[in-house]
Amino acid sequence: MINLSSVKAGLALVMLGLLSGVVLGVAFGVNEAFFETYVTQGIAAHPELHDANSPERIWRYVQRAHFHATGIAAFSIGLLLLVAASSLKQRFKTITAIFIGLGGCYPLAWLTMFIVAPSIGTVAAHTHPVTELLTYIGVGGLLFGIAILLANLFLGLFSERNNIQ
Repeated sequence: MINLSSVKAGLALVMLGLLSGVVLGVAFGVNEAFFETYVTQGIAAHPELHDANSPERIWRYVQRAHFHATGIAAFSIGLLLLVAASSLKQRFKTITAIFIGLGGCYPLAWLTMFIVAPSIGTVAAHTHPVTELLTYIGVGGLLFGIAILLANLFLGLFSERNNIQ
């Protein structure tokens, strides 16, 4: 049996990401008109910032938030199981799990773009400070966590066994 205690913090982050993706999907099914109205009203209030493609583009942002949240969470669960079963030192398991869990920030960047794009435009939404921060935390954290895991799995780095020698 794999002991998950050292990866619980990362697992909590991943499960929050999964839950956010599922909640967005349910919200689409229950009240898609809410999202469409939000976009339409925002564009109407700031028409100078938008073109004919803006409604479709902004709607796509929230869909990407949903898709990325569920997708990243699904493969992150597998990564966390590898972390838990790896030979990483306990402290490195926790750190690596948290970095992998931070991958859930990336879908929040898409959600932020959806929220701000109607009022600032689609181009500005991509470079909004919150969007960029969430992107860097999400992608950087996930890649750094994967790098630590790969270094352990294929090079034996950060291993408990290195202490014994």
